[in-house]
Formats: sequence, structure tokens, C-alpha cells
Amino acid sequence: MSEEREFEQQQVGAEGAAVAAAREKTSEAEASEREAEEMDEAEPQEERLPERQYCIFRAGRERFCLAVLDVEEVVEWPNLTKLPLGPPFLIGIFNLRGSIVPIVDIAFTEVRRADLPPKRVVVACLRAEGERNDLRVGIAADEVIGTYTTSDPLLMDAAPRDVPHCCGMLQHEDRLALALDLERLVESFPVPVI
Repeated sequence: MSEEREFEQQQVGAEGAAVAAAREKTSEAEASEREAEEMDEAEPQEERLPERQYCIFRAGRERFCLAVLDVEEVVEWPNLTKLPLGPPFLIGIFNLRGSIVPIVDIAFTEVRRADLPPKRVVVACLRAEGERNDLRVGIAADEVIGTYTTSDPLLMDAAPRDVPHCCGMLQHEDRLALALDLERLVESFPVPVI
């Protein structure tokens, strides 16, 4: 009888091992299904737009933003040289480490008070293609608010039609900032090439 018990126990043990193996295969299949579902859920995150960073500043009463990659630096208001017979938006020029940079006032239509000059200059650089040199332009800013990183696209439909150098709007701290297109800005405010 003891041999029969051992034989039954071996059979039960073999069946138990088969059941355990089947459970293991089932749990592996469920795990791979869960991984597939997690990957499916992760796909929308991969489809998100890349993050972009903007320099936000105020000129006059409006907030403006410029892509950080277009901003070379922000400097304190410099000693500048006024150009006689220059256009009304051209405040003057200044020397930035050997480069002559024109300063434009994109809020010139508001007629600034003479006793309240801008405090900073946002120096932007339009990268040239080919043999042309990069074009630097200074934008008069009353206040530099800081940088803002977002993956949200610019609001193109909300861009004002009467501002040709604006390519959209950026929502920032429950306010909107006009997004500047540097190429359009240079076309709208043609500065002398020095």
C-alpha cells in the first residue's frame, strides 16, 4: 500500500507541477497584456508637443514673449547714441562687446514719457543662413518678467491681425503675451544695417 500512496503522491505532484506551470504561463500572459496596455496608455504622452521656453517681457502696457533660442541676452539700459533723422521706433544704437546693436521700441505708438525710459534691452539674434552675418536687434523692455516653459502650442487664432510682428499668443499666468516672430519684427521695424 505504501507503494500505491507514493505513486498517487507522485501523480498529484506531477499534476500540481503542471497546474503551477499553467498558472505561471497565465500570469506571464496577463503581465504582458498589462505591459501592452500600459504602453498603449503611454503613447499619448509621447505624442505631446516638445517643450518650448520663452522669455517674457513688458514693453509699454503689453506683454511680449520671444523664444529663448532667439534671445542672446538681456542687458541693463545702456548708454546709447541717438541717430539723427532715424525712424520714430529706433531709439538709438549701443555697443555690445564690439557689436553695434540698434534698439527698437515696439511700443512706440503709446508715446513714452521722456522721464521714464525703458529699464532693459532684450537682445535678440536673427541667425543668418549662408554667407550673411547674424543680425542683432535690441528690444526696449520696461520689465523682464522671466522665462516660461510650456508644451502647449501658441494660440494662433487669438493673434491680433493689426500687429504684423506677432505670430500668436502665449497663455502665461492667466494672462496673454504676444509672441514675437523675429523675422517679422525685423521686417516691421527695419533697422539700418551697421
